[in-house]
Amino acid sequence: MSEKKGRIAVAMSGGVDSSVCAALLVEAGYDVFGIMLRLWSESGEFTTSRDNRCCTRDQMLDATFVARKLGIPFEVIDAREVFRNQVVDGFLAGYAAGITPNPCLSCNRHIRFTYLLNEALSRGATHLATGHYARVTQAADGVYHLLKGMDAAKDQSYVLSVLDQYQLSHAMFPVGAYSKPEVRALAARFEMRVANKSESQDLCFVADGDYRRFIQNYAPETVDPGLMRLASGEIIGKHTGLPNYTIGQRKGLGISWPEPLYVVSKNASTNEITVGTRTELGRDQLRAIQINWLDGTPPSDAFRAEVKTRYKAQLVQAQITPEGDASAHVHLAEPMDDLTPGQGAIFYDGERVLGGGIIASVN
Repeated sequence: MSEKKGRIAVAMSGGVDSSVCAALLVEAGYDVFGIMLRLWSESGEFTTSRDNRCCTRDQMLDATFVARKLGIPFEVIDAREVFRNQVVDGFLAGYAAGITPNPCLSCNRHIRFTYLLNEALSRGATHLATGHYARVTQAADGVYHLLKGMDAAKDQSYVLSVLDQYQLSHAMFPVGAYSKPEVRALAARFEMRVANKSESQDLCFVADGDYRRFIQNYAPETVDPGLMRLASGEIIGKHTGLPNYTIGQRKGLGISWPEPLYVVSKNASTNEITVGTRTELGRDQLRAIQINWLDGTPPSDAFRAEVKTRYKAQLVQAQITPEGDASAHVHLAEPMDDLTPGQGAIFYDGERVLGGGIIASVN
């Protein structure tokens, strides 16, 4: 048997993507070991399990079987406290501030590519590999670039836009060069029991998938009824609590009006919601903060790029004007109906992620 290429840690979830990721690295001759994080989850009347959806007992069992089949070591690390502090508490704090946070961005920044990466490196790994659909390349000048996954329908570069040069230098995404059907075919070739396993898209730490109920349970002070107004200032009703509404929402407003009304904005300082017609909903400008420029160098001048403002949103052309090192004004080429403070605004140049931040305000 030939000498191993290097020691790689694989973040295993028991799903098909991370399982194929591990198999491809073993087949390529790397010294592979698997790690799964045990993450915080709620327990009680809303769940019969005390497990986070990303690390249930069944998923741990599936990951264990995959590791045994591949002949690699596998361990579970308790990350419940750091996950609760960094991701769950941040999620609740976001809603308390009247925004709609994206916990996947926070998880990748603080949990996968900080906490888990450090655990992997401390065990002698040179890289942490995950089953994300994205790619990493290194340019001739040594700078690492994050690229979209080859499967446009599965591309996860949006939630990886938080990575810096150090993290990218230790990251591997083996399935990023494949489509989802190709990954399932590889799982079948490797004779894995998870080849046809379904995927979960819900918030992993919410037992029943109902984030409104979760917020009511864990941050009831944020669910305070208030006024609902038109842009003119006219009061036309009451809302049941800011977390119960999203930008662009039309149904469930409890308002009788001659034409359909939509949630246009939320104001945490006054605990009010502004609603308006479809023509009032569209916005073409936003301010992004906490921007991570992936090459480590903030641009000095305005530039044009494509912007994605939600994980499943379409890319839109925009003019981006940096405001210091970590904020920018973004002028979209066309109005969008669901620009939402708290979500990510990620900048692309073709396949390459240039950077991204959090939407702080829209206008």
